[in-house]
Parts: sequence; structure tokens; C-alpha cells
Amino acid sequence: MDTFTLLLTAVSLAMDASAVSLAKGMALPRKSLLKYAFILAFAFGIFQAIMPCIGYFAGSQFAVFISNIDHWIAFILLGIIGINMIKEGREQEEECEILHSIPLKTVLLLGIATSIDALAIGVSFAFLQVPILWAAAWIGIITFLLSFCCVLLGKKLGSIFQKYAEYLGGCMLIFLGFKILIEHLFF
Repeated sequence: MDTFTLLLTAVSLAMDASAVSLAKGMALPRKSLLKYAFILAFAFGIFQAIMPCIGYFAGSQFAVFISNIDHWIAFILLGIIGINMIKEGREQEEECEILHSIPLKTVLLLGIATSIDALAIGVSFAFLQVPILWAAAWIGIITFLLSFCCVLLGKKLGSIFQKYAEYLGGCMLIFLGFKILIEHLFF
């Protein structure tokens, strides 16, 4: 696999994480924005780098199993997190000064939900004899950079839609879950 193809693959794999970063960025406090942007981007980058390695070493038997349910796992996790964000938006209306944070559990769930496709890519890398550590490093770095930028962009958009940022972010995550599910079921 040439470098250009690897970079395109990395950008494609980073799109789900970038969309989630954009949604979460809309609702994060400006005061701790860089901290949360780094945490999310780092988690997404790590998960996107580790999953292809797991897929690579697990082999094709595991890929057949996970490819049959990966869209359901992503759909359920993103739906739960999206509903939680909408719920947090409701609580924010009730409590004027609520400080948003990103619990570790949420970061881990988001990391898993957005990197399941990378697991299957890892299996295909094994068949193509792609140097997995090199590929995983590029995937992780690109995911980190795009996710970090999208959290910051999300905050800019969140400032415009401040009152509805949690609702909008939650709806975006739910939509992303439906998109993943529909793509895998019908295309």
C-alpha cells in the first residue's frame, strides 16, 4: 500500500471521530477547551491506532464476526451517548451554572464506537501485508489532529448555538449512529 492510499484510509477512518469531536466541542466549556480537546483527540487517536493492530493480529476469523455486528455496536454506543448529551442539555437548563466535563467512561465508549471499523481494516492490512505499526501510527496521528481541530471548530459553532449546543451535539451523535447502521445494512 502506497503512502497516499494509507493517508486516505487514515482520513476516512478519522471521520467518525471527527464528527463526534465536533459534536462534543459544541457543548464543552471554553475555559477547559484545550484540555478536553486534547483528551478526546488523544483517546480517539489511540483507539484508532490500536484497533487496526488488534484486527491485524486477530486474523480473518475475527473480522467475519465483528463485521457482522460492528454497525450495531457503533449505533447503540453513539445513540446512548447522544441521548445522554440531550439529557445533559435539559439538566443545564434547570441548573444555570453546570460545568461540563467528559467522564472517562464516555471517552472510552466514544473511542470504541468510532474505531470499530478500524478493526476490520486491520484484518485487510494483514492480507495486503501492510506494515501495521507504520499504518497504525499514521491512522492515530491523523485521527488525533482532525479530532483536535474539530473540537475547536465545534466550540466555535457551539458559541453560535450556545443554548442548543447539547441538543444539537446529541442529535449529531444519534444521526451518526443511524448513518453507520444504514450504510452497513443497505449499502
